[in-house]
Amino acid sequence: MSNIDRDEWFAPDVTTFGDRLTGAREHAGMSQEELSRRLGVKLETLKSWEDDLSEPRANKLSMMAGLLNVSLPWLLTGVGESYRFLGDLNFTTAELIQFKDELRDLKSQLSDSVERLSRLEATLEKAFITDIEDE
Repeated sequence: MSNIDRDEWFAPDVTTFGDRLTGAREHAGMSQEELSRRLGVKLETLKSWEDDLSEPRANKLSMMAGLLNVSLPWLLTGVGESYRFLGDLNFTTAELIQFKDELRDLKSQLSDSVERLSRLEATLEKAFITDIEDE
């Protein structure tokens, strides 16, 4: 396959999550068995992700992107930096520390949002049950 064909094949409007996962795993030189072991999932689970029969949870997606050296947006959507470019990036230590701090802040914000969402969901569920009991 020529580079042009390969680039077109990995175009966001053509590939699926499973395609990108398989391509990134192969590019990283990992077998399905190795990646499933490193992610802590069953081999059948990884195969179902690669076959687009199911989708991983957020924590596994993040681990996967790190293990495969791809950006999370590219893995999810095909848009952004893929494995073909990540090796060419050169960051200073200060930039890496800044990225780490920003990731920590985003993680904290996400955690807070999940807690808020859980409280709202519980409140709505309680209100729904109360409404049914009142009928």
